[in-house]
Amino acid sequence: MAEVERRRVDLPAPAQTGSELENLPTLFGKLGDDVMRLVDTKLSLVKVELKEDASFYARNGAFTAVGAMVALIGFALVNVAVAFFISNFFANDAGAAERFGPTSYGLGFLITGGLYVVIGGVIVLVMKNKLAAYNPVPTRTLEEIRKDKQWLKNEI
Repeated sequence: MAEVERRRVDLPAPAQTGSELENLPTLFGKLGDDVMRLVDTKLSLVKVELKEDASFYARNGAFTAVGAMVALIGFALVNVAVAFFISNFFANDAGAAERFGPTSYGLGFLITGGLYVVIGGVIVLVMKNKLAAYNPVPTRTLEEIRKDKQWLKNEI
């Protein structure tokens, strides 16, 4: 009797039955569903990262536009100041008091315009450098895809 049981243990496993074969299409269907769910998840992650990137560019683009407008105002004031100085030099009135008035106006416009040009220029340069340093590649999504690829290699 012990010899019979020993033979049963050494026998190979029986071939797959019909019910196990019927489960194979079901397993492939589940695998397809899981892959689609994985792809949907990755696409959702890409969407979130793209929204973050769009928000970053919109915010910094707005600050850049504000800086450019401030610099434009400064440029306009510098031009007005130059116009006052030029008009002062070509004035044919010999009175010193009358000459000194437009010069002080011109100097005020020049200082104000120069200040606006410097402030606007600094804002534009800072935002330009910040935008240039930003990496828009969806790194989290790429890392997740690499992990999934490695996982699939290990599973297959």
